[in-house]
Amino acid sequence: MSGHSKWANIKRKKGANDAIRGKITTKIGREITIAVRMGGADPTGNMRLKLALSKAKSNNIPKDNIKRAIQKGLGASEGENYEELTYEGYGPGGTAVMLDILTDNRNRTAADVRHLFSKYGGNLGQDGCVGWMFKKKAVFIVEKEVFDDEDALMEIVLEAGADDIKSEDEVFEITGEPDAFNDIETALGEKGIETASAEVTMVPDTTVSLSGKDAEKMQTLIDALDENDDIQNVYTNFEEAE
Repeated sequence: MSGHSKWANIKRKKGANDAIRGKITTKIGREITIAVRMGGADPTGNMRLKLALSKAKSNNIPKDNIKRAIQKGLGASEGENYEELTYEGYGPGGTAVMLDILTDNRNRTAADVRHLFSKYGGNLGQDGCVGWMFKKKAVFIVEKEVFDDEDALMEIVLEAGADDIKSEDEVFEITGEPDAFNDIETALGEKGIETASAEVTMVPDTTVSLSGKDAEKMQTLIDALDENDDIQNVYTNFEEAE
C-alpha cells in the first residue's frame, strides 16, 4: 500500500501474522513469475523483475521461494492466463484508491473488489476517476538507524537524480522519476546505504486527512484489499491525522 505512511505500512507488513505474510510471499512470487515470463530472468535488462526482486528483499522473502518463482516464469505454463488490470474507487471521506490487479478471472475479481468497497464504506469507480491524482515515482526508504546524516544523504541522492528527500520520525523518504531508479539505487549501494524499501510506485499529488472512525474504516478497507489474492498493490491518498 502506498499513500498515508509508507514506513508505517512497511512496519505493519513486517509485523504481520503468518497468514498475511504468506499472502505477501505469494503475491510477490507471482509478480516475479510474470516478470520473468515477459522479460526474461536477467534483472539487468528486465526492470519489472528488478523491482519485484527489490520488493522480495524488502519483505524478507526466502531465496528458495524467489528461485521457484523464477523457474516457474522460465518453464511452467502457470501464469499465462493472468490478466493485468487497474481498478479505481473511493474510500471513506472521499479518499482515492487505486488497485493493481493480477487475475485469472476478471468477473470474480470485479465482484470481490466491489463487495469490499461497499462493505467498508467506499465504492468502486469508473476507469480514470482517481488515477489523475497519482504520479508514478521511484521511492526509497532509508532508516535513520542505518544512516542518519541527512545532508550527506541529500547530496548523494540529488546527484544521482532524485527530486526530493523528506525526513520523517524514523526514516528518510527519497523520491524521483521512475527512470532515475537505477541511478539512485546504485548511488546508495556504492555508499553502503541499505534501504528498507525501494520501489516504483504510485504517489498521490495531495493527501486527504482522516481521523477517528473514518480513519479506522479506511484502514480496515486497505487491509481487506491487501488481503485479497488478486490485488497486487493498493495505492491511496489517505493520511491519518495526528
